[in-house]
Amino acid sequence: MRSELTKNSGFWSRSSSPKALTSYKIQSGLRQSRRLSMDEKSLLKQWNHMRSQIIQSQVAPALVLIGVMVLASLGVYADAADSARYLTLGIAAITGILATISQYAAVREGEALMVDLRRVTNPSALSAKIADSRGLLSLSAIAIVLFDIAMFALVVWAVLGA
Repeated sequence: MRSELTKNSGFWSRSSSPKALTSYKIQSGLRQSRRLSMDEKSLLKQWNHMRSQIIQSQVAPALVLIGVMVLASLGVYADAADSARYLTLGIAAITGILATISQYAAVREGEALMVDLRRVTNPSALSAKIADSRGLLSLSAIAIVLFDIAMFALVVWAVLGA
């Protein structure tokens, strides 16, 4: 479906669907502000996408941790060169940091999405429940960071030894 760009009262609009209207206001050719109106179904779909993103971003660090755990339990690090140990720590740290950034970004976007869900007129029970769970989402952001720090400390202990 092709959409057209039109100007209405100083706003540029591109609309291929009457429910999702995106408007742009050009100010001095340098700035543009964007207003996006989404319906409840679109917001719930976005919420599920963000939840999936948090879950998927945990896969790579989990695989790295499994590998580190197996090698540590086999005693490989006891006889390994220091460079191999530090490389292992670097890989675990980088993987964990990138996953934490991704998870934290999804949580922050989820908090913004909750604000939008609160603005929905006549929300479903699911939308109302999600919109009211901001405290739990904020708590999960804190837990992600704390658990990642604790996990990295355990990885350092497993790789370098006590």
